[in-house]
Amino acid sequence: MKHFDEQAKDWDANPLKNERASVVAKEIDEFIHPNKTLNALEFGCGTGLLSFQLKEAFKSITLADNSEGMIQVLQEKIKESRLSHFKPLHIDLTTDKLESKAYDVVYTLMTMHHIPDTDHILKAFRDILKPDGYLCIADLVEEDGSFHAHQQHFNGHNGFNKNAFADQLSKYGFEVVYYKICFEMERNFDGNIRKYPLFLMICKKSAE
Repeated sequence: MKHFDEQAKDWDANPLKNERASVVAKEIDEFIHPNKTLNALEFGCGTGLLSFQLKEAFKSITLADNSEGMIQVLQEKIKESRLSHFKPLHIDLTTDKLESKAYDVVYTLMTMHHIPDTDHILKAFRDILKPDGYLCIADLVEEDGSFHAHQQHFNGHNGFNKNAFADQLSKYGFEVVYYKICFEMERNFDGNIRKYPLFLMICKKSAE
C-alpha cells in the first residue's frame, strides 16, 4: 500500500481521475436510480472521488480502503464538506469482514485488478450485499500487461475479459445486467500512445 499512501495527497489533482469518476458515477446513477433509502459501500475508495460524485444518491455511503494515506485525505475532505452520511473505513476486505447483508449497492473503480484473489473479494461482496442488491465494477478491459509495466512489484490482473469475468461472478450469485465501455485512458510510452478502455459491469445479486 506504500505506493498509494505516497500518492494520496496529490491524487485529486489529476484531471483524468476526476473525469473518470464523473463518467462512472453518471452511468451508475442512470442505471440504478438510487434513492435516499439505500446504503452503499465503495470498495477501494481512495480519496472518495467516485463517492463524492454520488453524494446525493444514497442514505449512507461507507468508503472502504486499505491505504491509510488515502483514508487520511478522505477524512479531511469529508470534514470540510460536512458530509455526515459518509463513513470512512480503513479496512482490508481480503482479510477483514463487514456486517452481512448490510448494503444495497457496492461499487468499485479501478480496484479489482489490484486484487490477486478476486474470488475471495467476490464472496465478500455477496455476503455484505442484500438480496437483489447491485454490484458495480468499473475496471480495465483485458490488456497485454503494459498498463502496469512501470510497477515492478505489481501482482494483480491485466484487466478482465468480459465473458470470463461474468462466469466468475455467476459462481457467487451475480447476474450481469449491464455492461458498457464507458471511458478510455491513454499512456505515453516513449512517444507511443497506448489506449486502455475501461468497462462498467453492473451485476444483480440473486434473491435468497
